Amino acid sequence: MTDWTTADIPSLAGKTAVVTGATGGLGYETALALAGAGAIVILTGRSDAKGLRAIEGICARFPHALIAYERLDLASLSSVADFARRFAASNDQLDLLVNNAAVMALPKQQQTEDGFEMQLGTNYLGHYALTARLLPRLRRARAPRVVNLSSLAHRSGRINFGDLQSERSYRPWRAYCQSKLAMLMFSLELQRRSDAAGWGLRSIAAHPGSARTDLISNGPGANTLQWRVGRLLQPLISQSAAEGALPTLFAATSPAAQPGGYYGPDGFYELKGAPKAARIMPQAKDFASSARLWDVSAALTGVSFDDIAAAA
Repeated sequence: MTDWTTADIPSLAGKTAVVTGATGGLGYETALALAGAGAIVILTGRSDAKGLRAIEGICARFPHALIAYERLDLASLSSVADFARRFAASNDQLDLLVNNAAVMALPKQQQTEDGFEMQLGTNYLGHYALTARLLPRLRRARAPRVVNLSSLAHRSGRINFGDLQSERSYRPWRAYCQSKLAMLMFSLELQRRSDAAGWGLRSIAAHPGSARTDLISNGPGANTLQWRVGRLLQPLISQSAAEGALPTLFAATSPAAQPGGYYGPDGFYELKGAPKAARIMPQAKDFASSARLWDVSAALTGVSFDDIAAAA
């Protein structure tokens, strides 16, 4: 695994991948590498203009890339359902789902279309519902993978079941950490449930370390203390978006990536470097809390993996 790069990605010819939040940053770099390896890649995002620019950028690098853009807003359960229906209508199977889209530390509390706290709704609940709705197409693939993006922030996260939507108290980073812990717990629980039910999924989590993307400027903003400190320390503690996408790509494509695994950079504090097995905090391994989060997610979204699997 040491010094693993995109050159180590095997041929993905004939495989179909969906990457959420793929019009920029980590998602774009992930889609670019998958397309370069021959996969049929569906980029999703909220901006048609950004989607078009992303496709143009990938085609400029790989003129024969098999790519398309579809609108998908993870902050809207109806958008998630619409996307899943469109995908099922035109695709027999899904080999790879990369749940990448995220918002970070929004300064003021916001709600999704469905009334969820924006970070929990976008980063986690939308992906929970999307994965469930795409389960029938994933199960038709020969060796389907679901890659879920977590973060170093999961280390500080706690699932506050008593105030899951931050209605009583909203703190930007606390909400972000909770959402990223939820993504890691979801990834591990999805593997356990797949194994128990025979869904045949390989569910793997990844994090980018400290990658230079637009998350901070689009979240807490470019004038915050964190942004200013980050700019000063960038050369020491961060890496490019392309480098930050390597753990995701390893999880998505490497034969060595383990079901139920978690991968991140191999450098100091997992901030940057080549992909390796990452540290999972004890709260992410809490089976009871993970099962509870799964059940709460099904109730909040109205989407049940078991019901969808049974109807397929």
